[in-house]
Formats: sequence, structure tokens, C-alpha cells
Amino acid sequence: MTARAKFAGALVLGLIFTGAARAQPNSCLECHGALEGGLQAPVELFKQDIHGQIGLGCQDCHGGDPAREDAELAMAGTFVGAPKRAGIPVFCARCHSDPAYMKAYDPTLRVDQLELYRTSRHGRLLGQGDTKVAVCTDCHGAHGIQPAKYPKARTFPWNIPETCGRCHADAEYMKPYGIPTDQLEAYRKSVHARALFDRKDMSAPACNSCHGNHGAAPPSITSIAFVCRQCHPSPGQLFSKSPHKSAFDELGFSECEACHGNHEIHAPTDAMLGTGEGAVCVECHEPGSRGYQVAAGMKEVITGFDSEIRAAGALLDEAAGKGVEVSEPVYRLHDVSTLLVSARDLTHGLDPAGVEAKAAEGRAQLVEIRAAGRAALREATWRRTGLAVATLFLILFALAFYLRIRDLRRGPRPPS
Repeated sequence: MTARAKFAGALVLGLIFTGAARAQPNSCLECHGALEGGLQAPVELFKQDIHGQIGLGCQDCHGGDPAREDAELAMAGTFVGAPKRAGIPVFCARCHSDPAYMKAYDPTLRVDQLELYRTSRHGRLLGQGDTKVAVCTDCHGAHGIQPAKYPKARTFPWNIPETCGRCHADAEYMKPYGIPTDQLEAYRKSVHARALFDRKDMSAPACNSCHGNHGAAPPSITSIAFVCRQCHPSPGQLFSKSPHKSAFDELGFSECEACHGNHEIHAPTDAMLGTGEGAVCVECHEPGSRGYQVAAGMKEVITGFDSEIRAAGALLDEAAGKGVEVSEPVYRLHDVSTLLVSARDLTHGLDPAGVEAKAAEGRAQLVEIRAAGRAALREATWRRTGLAVATLFLILFALAFYLRIRDLRRGPRPPS
């Protein structure tokens, strides 16, 4: 018999035994179902648990023999009960770190969670005897565990901030660690949160996107930029080639975070550039300095280019509102708007010449787009004039026709 045939046979037998086990009485569920409070809760929760759905039972984690009706006999021998908090990671890893075992249920599931956890800030503190830190059950639950792809799972993308915030937003709980507890509140105001919660964009960053999950740890100053570049590669590459790179390294600034913040990251606007109110450039560059002048110059180019694009768009909107076909220049205007995005991106590299070049390329196209818009408005005027003339002609024709009919109805005039 081949290895594949043996595996298939074992799988079939496993399914048969699983079905038989489900059909047998389960003294664990029967006993706990008759209890109250926290001892009864696992019975209802386990109905939705992924472990129960794939055929595992109470005994697979807690030991014992659920086939025995007598409680003492059921808990005799192999029964281990609930693990102590400090032992939960190793307890879960009995299965989740066993590649051969896990492949029977989900071959894509990673089996290095315990190894990663031990490298995390949580894992290191637990190793030092701190049992307040997060363990598996704090993030995944205990008896109602659902896969991360299920919307009700604690680890589903839009639930992760709340899951982490259960500890990290609790000022009293976090007091011994001396770290801020406003991360969740700040994150909710960020552009990332709006994308995740409002637009349901599953690719938007949550806590684990920047800190990791099983190996969670705060990124260091030198690594923040690399974390941000996982989603924003172009600004990162431009910044690395800019004069800011060496200056930030010398000052110990954390690159992206220095201008954009960390948890409360707002959508970038042109107001952040230049020397006006709300500009981040003036936080380092004094009036009259070279950096101050470069910032002001790039801001002037970008805001002027943006204004020209808006004006061209308003022209085309006016023409479209009057019923003239302008889809072709509208499409071209989208291309020009892409050049504006590129120009804004180039500010990360402190490249005034590049910004001006992108704006100049766009302005050359705007000349033709505006001409098309004005031509469309002239066509609308001609159409309106032609319609007015045609309407007047029809009115005069109808009046003459009416007068003629009236004369015919009166008959011939008597001779004088």
C-alpha cells in the first residue's frame, strides 16, 4: 500500500471516528451546560469555535473522557483542566507548533507562532514572570475561537484595533509599563482607520501591520521607515536619496514619523508643505534659510498647478452641464492630475526641479484641454443661438399659418 493510500485510509477512519464521537454523549457539555455563570459559558461558545467545527472536542485540549457519564470518572487519569496563564502559549503550541498535525486541518497555517511569540515584547515579559501580558487567549479567545478571515473573529482586520485596545487603552492596566494608552483613540482619527472602518478596506494598516502579531514589538526609530515602505515604497525611495536622509540620521529622527506622526496619521495635504500655517517644514527650517526657500518654492508650484487643474475641470464641467460631449478632454485631465500626484510625491526627495518639470508637463497639456473646453462652450452658445433662431422662425411660421387659415375661414370679401 502506498503512503498516499495509507494517508487516505487514515483520513477516512478519522472522519468515521469523528462522526462517531459526535454521536456519543459528551459528559463535559452535559455537565457544564447545567452549571451557571462562567462554567456554563464554554458550552455555548464552543458551538462557534473552529476547533469544534473541525471535529475536536473538550478532551483534545483538557484531557479526560467525555464518554463517561460520571464526572469523577470523566476527569480521572488524563484530565488536565485549564492551563495556568503563564503556560497558555506552550499549551496551544502542543498542536500549533506541530507541522504534521496542523497539515491535516490547514496546510497554509503557520506553525512558528510560539517561536515568534517568544521574540515579542509580550513573550519576553512573560518569560520574566509577568503574567499580565497578552497570551494566546487574550487575542484569540478561548472557547469561541474563529479564524481570522471571519468578520466576528477578534483577529479580523477591523476588529484588531479593539482587540489590542482592550489592554493598551486601559490606563490602569498599563500603568506599570509606563507607555501611552491613547494609541487606539489616536488611531481612530487616522487616515488608516477611515480606510479600514469606513471604506472596509482590508488592506488598510491596523496595529499588527506595523507592530507584527505573534512577534509584536514596537518598531525602532531606524526601522519605522522600512515598515512604512511596505505600503508606501515611492516616498521612501525618494527620501533615501534626499538631503533629509543624512540630516535625520544625525539628529536621530524617525523619518516618516517625524512629519506624518505614528498612530494618528492624517491624510497628507498641500498645507503640510511650504511655510504657511500647518506646514511641517517650518518646524525645522528658519525663515530665510535655504530649506525654507525650497519649501516655499515647491509649495507655490504645486498649489499653482493644482489651481490650474481645478479651473480646467470647472470649464469642462460647465460645458458638460450644457450638454456638450467633453469626455476626451476630461480623460486627458485625469492624466494631468496624475502628474500632480507625481509632483507631490517628488517633494519627499526635495527635488524642486523635478516638481517644476512635472508641473510644466501638465501645464502644456492644460493649454489644449482649456482650448477644448472653450470650444465646447462656444459650441453650446452656437447651439443655443441656433435653437433660438429656429424657434423664432417656427413661431413666425405658425403665426403666418394661423393668419392665413383665419382669412380662409372668413371667405371672400364682398365687393366694395
